[in-house]
Amino acid sequence: MSQTGWAGDDAVKAGPLAHEFRLTLDSGRRFEAAGPLFFDETSGERSSYGVPPLFSWSTDRGVEGAELDVLYPLLTLDRFGAEYRWQVMQVISFSGGATLDEKTKDSFTVFPLYFQQRSADSNLNYTALLPIYGHLKNRLLRDEIFVFLFPLYGQTRKRDVVTDNYLYPIFHLRHGDGLTGWQFWPLIGAEHKAVTTRADGFGDTRVIGGHEKFFALWPIFLKQHTGLGTENPERDFSVLPLFSTQRSPHRDSTTVLWPFFTATDDRERKYREWDAPWPLIVFARGEGKHGSRVWPLFSRMENDEHLNQFYLWPLYLSKRVNAPPLERERQRVLLFLYSDLVERNTDTGRALHRVDFWPLFTSRVDLEGRERLQILSILEPLLPASKSIERNWSPLWSLWRSEKNPATGAGSQSLLWNLYRRDTTPDCKKCSLLFGLFQYQSDPAGRRWRLFYIPMGRAPAPVSPAPNP
Repeated sequence: MSQTGWAGDDAVKAGPLAHEFRLTLDSGRRFEAAGPLFFDETSGERSSYGVPPLFSWSTDRGVEGAELDVLYPLLTLDRFGAEYRWQVMQVISFSGGATLDEKTKDSFTVFPLYFQQRSADSNLNYTALLPIYGHLKNRLLRDEIFVFLFPLYGQTRKRDVVTDNYLYPIFHLRHGDGLTGWQFWPLIGAEHKAVTTRADGFGDTRVIGGHEKFFALWPIFLKQHTGLGTENPERDFSVLPLFSTQRSPHRDSTTVLWPFFTATDDRERKYREWDAPWPLIVFARGEGKHGSRVWPLFSRMENDEHLNQFYLWPLYLSKRVNAPPLERERQRVLLFLYSDLVERNTDTGRALHRVDFWPLFTSRVDLEGRERLQILSILEPLLPASKSIERNWSPLWSLWRSEKNPATGAGSQSLLWNLYRRDTTPDCKKCSLLFGLFQYQSDPAGRRWRLFYIPMGRAPAPVSPAPNP
């Protein structure tokens, strides 16, 4: 639609068949047709169009970004500059782009069976067909993985630690910088690491603590001494489920009939805690943690930054974070049935406020004070941070939308996909009803009506009385 068309009196106003209007919360325009089944929106350098819930396409020229959703979350594409990622239900994915040293790479995954990466730098290449044979790099939380007829044999590396697994998880050998270890699980295993040093990113040398670990009849007998060579060496000894102990300069803890009855003295964080039995009954006293829990009746745990509490779990739950400049509080009833979230910047005084009452409505006010109310709200309370849900699914059930922009004074209301729509600015009011069969507009030039698309006359703008001399 042309700029002249949607800005002027000849803009399409026949919702829900077709309707175009200025955006309320941003500068730009939006065209909607066939109720919730088509939209085309432009705002600055951002533009998007789609046929919910089949697909949507969004671009942002400012950051060279693009997003494609097809029956979200069935198929998605995310692109940012040269980086891209295609994904099918979190199972099949294509991704690529440049590494930090500007070496391009392209990856293909059919999770968890096939992994492939190709690059001009052959050191970045890998292929794996699991569990038969393969080699992976920087995948599955490891720097390198090699498998052959897994679980018959598999080798992993994380930093300097290499683990060779035979008949995983029964037998492994482990080695690294000052480290050796072995296990014949669950019968017996041991590991030794000497105290070593490592240079950090600033050129300083820091100590990497050593350890001694041993188990027998895992998890019954466990014994380890960690943090050797550091200021906080720790000894742990367990014969489960009879007892477990932890001793260190910073913290002592004893558990009887693990994990139920525990006494903890945390000298570093300055609190003591008693669990009897955990996690049902907990009492903590001190600066670092203070509170009581008798689940499911009530709980209140707090320190200088956090406050977590509930009553008749999950009837009422509340969490508060006070870490300047962020102040955040969320209250919930029956987990996702009702949620009230406030995030405040204590430096600027600005606050974000969002209320969800599933499945009836979602109401939010952003940090700029812009307001939006939506009725109904089916998935938004469950996935509040998902732009794809808002773009691809929200139009289907948004029976009522209301928006206000305090910066411009603009406001809008829409019922049943613009069957009724009202837009206001400080100097103009527009209203459309029943496929545009009734239209009304008021601005400094006067008031105008249309009935069955026929102009019904114009009333002059009221004249303000002249001020008294």
